[in-house]
Amino acid sequence: MIQPTNVGLRSWIGYRGGSGYLLWLLHRVTGLGVLIFLALHIVNIFLVGFGEDVFNKLLFLYRTPWARALEVFLLFGLTFHAMNGLRIMIQDAFPRTWLHQRRFVAVEVVLFLAVFLPAAWLMVAGFLGGAG
Repeated sequence: MIQPTNVGLRSWIGYRGGSGYLLWLLHRVTGLGVLIFLALHIVNIFLVGFGEDVFNKLLFLYRTPWARALEVFLLFGLTFHAMNGLRIMIQDAFPRTWLHQRRFVAVEVVLFLAVFLPAAWLMVAGFLGGAG
């Protein structure tokens, strides 16, 4: 009798190995994060229809420390999702580039870090009262 080896939730969400799987998972998570941000942003803008007072009363939320920290996570999500999406589009447009996926991922990581780290530094420094 043959026993199924991949049955159950644990095997479905378990780590399957390789950088490709991590990139796939992170791309989905950051996409979901961006979608949630956009939904909250639309709701926030919708509140303008109820008057400036309602809108302005909720603006204090964006000045709280946790909201400022979430902005850095938003920057991470947007930057990673955009860079990874561009890499995937390039590789889909030119199928032979899949033979060099590790190089493309390395370039993606370098470009991501070159964009994200300085921007995150400026955001955190501005938040902590330093330069920026």
